[in-house]
Amino acid sequence: MTSIAPERRRLPRLGRIGTAAAFVALAVALLPIADLRMASHDPWAELGRMGAGLLSPDFSSLGALSYAAALTVAFAICGVALGATAGFLLAPLYRFAPVRLLCIAIRSIHELFWAILLLQVTGLSATTGILAIAIPYAGIFAKVFSEYLDEADSRPAAAMPPRADFVSVHFFARLPLAAREFQVYLLYRLECGLRSSAVLGFVGLPTLGFQLDTFFKQGMYGAVAAVLIIYYVLIATMRLWMHWPLAPVYLIGSIGFMATLTTPPMAQGALIRFLTSDIVPAPLRNGDLADGETWSRFFDWLHNLLVNQALPGLTATMIVTQIALVLAGFVALIGFPLLVRPVIGRFGSIIGHIGLVVGRSTPEYMLAYIALQVFGPSILPAVIALGLHNGAIIAHLLGRQSAHVHESLRQDAPRGIVLYAYELLPRIYGSFLALCLYRWEIIVRESAIVGLLGIATLGFYVDRAIQEIRIDRAVILLLVTMLATVAIDYISRKFRAAIGIEKLVAKKDQVPTSATNLHAAISGR
Repeated sequence: MTSIAPERRRLPRLGRIGTAAAFVALAVALLPIADLRMASHDPWAELGRMGAGLLSPDFSSLGALSYAAALTVAFAICGVALGATAGFLLAPLYRFAPVRLLCIAIRSIHELFWAILLLQVTGLSATTGILAIAIPYAGIFAKVFSEYLDEADSRPAAAMPPRADFVSVHFFARLPLAAREFQVYLLYRLECGLRSSAVLGFVGLPTLGFQLDTFFKQGMYGAVAAVLIIYYVLIATMRLWMHWPLAPVYLIGSIGFMATLTTPPMAQGALIRFLTSDIVPAPLRNGDLADGETWSRFFDWLHNLLVNQALPGLTATMIVTQIALVLAGFVALIGFPLLVRPVIGRFGSIIGHIGLVVGRSTPEYMLAYIALQVFGPSILPAVIALGLHNGAIIAHLLGRQSAHVHESLRQDAPRGIVLYAYELLPRIYGSFLALCLYRWEIIVRESAIVGLLGIATLGFYVDRAIQEIRIDRAVILLLVTMLATVAIDYISRKFRAAIGIEKLVAKKDQVPTSATNLHAAISGR
């Protein structure tokens, strides 16, 4: 008996180490075929110019920046409110397969992809920005709210009268127990909404991202610094100005502000044309559906699209994903001790905290955009951006967990590198691996979206199809993106179950208390 128990304890750990080694080996194997060259003529000189500008912020356009910041907040509040309302209504029905599949489908498409699709129907309007945030967020809210309801104490629902209907049980026995978790998660998702709202500026909506894009193209790096400072202040102070009693006031004010936006006119019947013509594959749109030749042309069209665009785009997306995932893991392993004062010291922990806040608060698309200006159009900017952003998120969560672990140790516990290597890392390694696997699915979505910047992932081909007004091709490519995201999520869950980390407990600002809710808290953007 005594000889068997230790072996059982070692197997999960060996499995976890083997899994990490396999991911690292795969990333290393992909390096020779990855386009990691520095395409810029003099990246370090450009980086120096950017650094000089960032050290001397230019607030001469403060009026325009304040307006853009207000719009960023308004888009976020309206989009999150609409998404939360839809998710709240869908959550009790999430157990049903059609609802669950719908939510998976809509949340697997990035907000920017939704925005460029909606531009074809609603134009450059407030509706486009609000729906681009609300649609994927509705799927996320439905999943998370459903999990909170399922994890609530089931005894009050069981004590309801036998004839109590579904609505009564939900509102009187289940919902009150999860209301606080709903509220806390809503605040977290609003922070994500601010990031999403800022990024929507890159498709033309007048948020902070639009100002950032404009100043970068003009080489006005001091003004870029001003945009970033305002953005970070918004994120950092959100919990100070967003109080629940004021939420209705903010929502009403945001709706009124959105109503003042002027929208370029769209052609009559844009929605009908989009649904009945634009998204219909060209061979079917122009052919007789009863004719076999029409279907032959359709399958030729589909084959060419999948082979010539979807396959190379998906290949590049997965290469970026795997290398960025491993980079994120290394960033997390190096970064999480920066939050633990006994490891790095007081001054080091302050610097580390600031660095991780900047890394996780800056949207990956924005980071990729900045890196693109320095290194040029290869996959290197995408890998750097995704690795830093996701690594900072994982490091932040692990740092918080490590602080709790250190508090549970004896007072004479070691400090510095010994504490990191022999006490903290072995205890949080399972959580580290779980977080990396959770972020795997998210990195796939993010790898696809950076293609809008000209990097040859799936987003590049989607953007080209939109520019050529071939919406039917864009829809097929987005379906490929969705299927890839769902497939990685499925494989990730299988990995987590196989190596025994499906039920790990971790904390994130007191929101998640299980692995599933932890995934909900760090997913999405």
